[in-house]
Amino acid sequence: MRTCWFVGLTTLDVVHRAAGRPGRDEKVTASRQDVAAGGPAANAAVTAAALGARAVLVTALGSSPVAQAARADLEACGVEVHDVVAPGEDFPLAVSAVLVDDATGERSVVSADAALAEAPPPTFLRDLPAPDVVLFDGHHPVIAGAAVGHLENRDPRPQVLLDAGRWRPLFAELLPVADVAAVSARFTVPGHDDVVSGTHALGARGVVVTHGGGPVEWSTGGEAGTVAVPPVDARDTLGAGDAFHGALAVELADGATLPVACAAANEVASTRVAHVGPRAWLTEVRAETRAEAPR
Repeated sequence: MRTCWFVGLTTLDVVHRAAGRPGRDEKVTASRQDVAAGGPAANAAVTAAALGARAVLVTALGSSPVAQAARADLEACGVEVHDVVAPGEDFPLAVSAVLVDDATGERSVVSADAALAEAPPPTFLRDLPAPDVVLFDGHHPVIAGAAVGHLENRDPRPQVLLDAGRWRPLFAELLPVADVAAVSARFTVPGHDDVVSGTHALGARGVVVTHGGGPVEWSTGGEAGTVAVPPVDARDTLGAGDAFHGALAVELADGATLPVACAAANEVASTRVAHVGPRAWLTEVRAETRAEAPR
């Protein structure tokens, strides 16, 4: 079984689905409510677990009721959760307020992410199973720094995948070690007008650029191209990028080339957006994974 580490943010997402966004000083009634763990690294780990990988999440949770709810959801999804916060200690885990527009499937998010407190460094990395791929999401700099230092001593060194939705200062340190940097079309590299060349210039060997429902760009080893996204009726876009990154990690761990990995990740992300709710889509992914498994 391939093993993927996911290093970064966990939140607790409170997701409301409504007929439209409220205006200023206005309330709307939700037609659906879900509560689930969120965050780029956590969501990517959930995807990897559904795809049959050993998904190891290195994150900051703490012992609060909010953290316990997030952990329970992640473990129910098959994720191995490793908390850098000492047992019994509290940590201000962010609660994300999410609104999904019922008409378009587009999501709006308000969250403190990792800004409420600095997470402590992990002390257990040597005890974790050796990874084939390690994904960083750019949150929790102390955790990321410790993980990067740990990977330098591994032989062979696992592939490093960077989830870079929007620029964060930590990316200046992570891009030089990234085998693949998966960035959004809105990602900007300071001092560079072109996202692909700018991301390469800061050290990433491979670059992937997602454009929502548009073709995914890839660039590596002097070659470049695009991969089409399967057409789908988008009903819920929350976590679609995270699903893409989780699937990309699993494909890279399996040894897929970058364009092949992007194509497979597109399929998974398309499945995500076709289903309402943060977890309903996993049933289809698990069924497909079991059907494709060698007998």
